[in-house]
Amino acid sequence: MILRNVCFVLCTMALSQAQDAPAQPKADVIFTHGNIYTGIAANSSFAGVKREHALAIRGDRIEALGEESEILKLKGTETQVVDLGGHFLMPGLNDAHLHLADGGFERLTVDLVGVKSLTEFRERIRARVQTAAPGEWIVGGGWDQTLWPVKELPTRWDIDEVASDHPVFVQRVDGHIGVANTRALQLASITLASKNPEGGEIDRDSTGQPNGILRETARAAVFAVIPKPTHDQRRQAIEASLQALARLGITSVQDNSTWDDFLVYEEMEREGKLTARITEWLPFNDSLDTLQAHRSAHSQSDLMLHTGMLKGFMDGSLGSRTAALLAPYADDPKNSGLPQYEPAKLTEMAKERTQAGFQLGFHAIGDKGVQTALDAFADAEKAGREKKAKAANGGEDYRLRIEHAQVTTPAQIARFKELKVIASMQPAHVLSDMPWATERLGPQRAAHSYAWAEFLKKGVTLAFGSDYPFDQLSPFRGLYAAVTRRSEDGKREYFPEQKLSMEQAIAAYTTGSAFAEFAEKEKGTLAPGMLADFMVLDRDITAVEPAKVLGTKVLRTVVGGKTVYEAK
Repeated sequence: MILRNVCFVLCTMALSQAQDAPAQPKADVIFTHGNIYTGIAANSSFAGVKREHALAIRGDRIEALGEESEILKLKGTETQVVDLGGHFLMPGLNDAHLHLADGGFERLTVDLVGVKSLTEFRERIRARVQTAAPGEWIVGGGWDQTLWPVKELPTRWDIDEVASDHPVFVQRVDGHIGVANTRALQLASITLASKNPEGGEIDRDSTGQPNGILRETARAAVFAVIPKPTHDQRRQAIEASLQALARLGITSVQDNSTWDDFLVYEEMEREGKLTARITEWLPFNDSLDTLQAHRSAHSQSDLMLHTGMLKGFMDGSLGSRTAALLAPYADDPKNSGLPQYEPAKLTEMAKERTQAGFQLGFHAIGDKGVQTALDAFADAEKAGREKKAKAANGGEDYRLRIEHAQVTTPAQIARFKELKVIASMQPAHVLSDMPWATERLGPQRAAHSYAWAEFLKKGVTLAFGSDYPFDQLSPFRGLYAAVTRRSEDGKREYFPEQKLSMEQAIAAYTTGSAFAEFAEKEKGTLAPGMLADFMVLDRDITAVEPAKVLGTKVLRTVVGGKTVYEAK
């Protein structure tokens, strides 16, 4: 009798506790029947990446991953269930370096990407003139004279013949030089008497007359007289770029646009129309007061939009022969590029900004530019630690970055590791540059250019991006470049010893990029508690032949648990 009473009491208590226990939260969305690439090592030896079959989302986070039978236990009456049909699902890509607004504006102005000759270059400008208002500025970019039969730079007179009544300024594909017609030079007050600005150069003909080509800081005089876009034009450009991101499975970007563009991002976020996470860079050259005001203007804890690192320019580009090299260009022996800073001034500014808690990222393409950046970083980091200044994340982890790092020496790569500098690189650049890079550098230097494998072997963090619109936005082109180092037609190969595996390349676009912006605890992998940012593809890019990666189609893009793109 006593035993029976004890059992009755225990059963009653268990039932009461079960009734009092909160119900297991139900998922908002469940994805089933998938080939889910989590981005997490499958075991302690890091051999392969863990795969799952189903995924549950609650709010903007991943609630669970696993077998369908287990994940479907989280299904409630309001849960949406999406059958992936066996398709490949992977973390959303994080483009670690692009110019979002510029990309949109390029779509709205004269598009010179891919023109194959000076004649085609001129005809596209002529076509734009025919639709322009009287006297309207014609701007745009994307041309690359290395694709032309005669690989000479265009001049003001080439444009004058098709646009004499309109000021015209169109930039080369790399965004480091541009060509202005005569009317644009007049409005910018660039004449025979004009002197080269510090860090820039005005190209001239044999008589000393400016021929229209403006390099690096020499472009500023033209930029100053081009009318600023209206708010509506700016919004239209940004919307175009955001749509392109969603179509390509890019869920986060680290962006170099303007403060006016950032204000448009804020407007779109308030309206619920921001479809990618944006970390906005601020100009390194801005005053400390301005930088601190802009940083405090928007919450740093906003995972959808906030400001990030400060971007400075050490040099230009290889294609324009303005990248700063330790030795002259192999195909231009009197030229070693255009450095942008006096080292002592750079170091002083870097110290001040790191001690104010800013992350720094320096554009450096040539090995001299890289050396300048590394030296400044070393001095700034040392001074910061001596003063116990807090880094951008509030600790002592500065995560200093070099953007591009295209031409490096083995000693410099070792110093990246020593200083814990992140190599923020754009693998698709090798596809654009391989036809002429060895001519510019000579074979010895070229062997250590675009040196992704060399960086990884030294333990340097890689963060991959596109540099859009100065190269194509597609991450699949970047992944292809990283694993093959072959031209898209397969006929040309560039120092194949620097190739990566597909898993390494994906990591650079996801976990590496997230680490580069202090966000590795929020995104980059698919695991419970991480942001529900991912894409669904029409093929498993880890299993197909590399050439087939180029044709990859995105079927769905999800940001914070919400579908922002779905293929028709």
